[in-house]
Amino acid sequence: MKPESKANSINIRRGDVVKMMAGRDRGKTGRVLSVDRAKNRVTVEHSNMIKRHTRANPNKNIKGGIIDKEAAVNISNVMLVCPGCGKSSRMGRSVLPSGTRVRVCRRCNATLPE
Repeated sequence: MKPESKANSINIRRGDVVKMMAGRDRGKTGRVLSVDRAKNRVTVEHSNMIKRHTRANPNKNIKGGIIDKEAAVNISNVMLVCPGCGKSSRMGRSVLPSGTRVRVCRRCNATLPE
């Protein structure tokens, strides 16, 4: 098994806007739909689209057929977009005098909630 020390240092949360840095969707931006800390993977809205063959399930109101859905990508292939400067940049962590931890943009020092 791989050690899970990297899982604690993930700076990306669900709902953040990220930019794809690698892969076939390089350059696209999207919102993070889910984060899997154990596998170091994130699912980004409208990126890494795959086709899934789905069986119809009338009880859950699901139509059958081929559907497009987002697949997870490695967290190293995305970069957080700073809401302050609007560019993809590295994020650091800082502690405010009130004791709350925040994420800080390394480029413009804008803060994001932890």
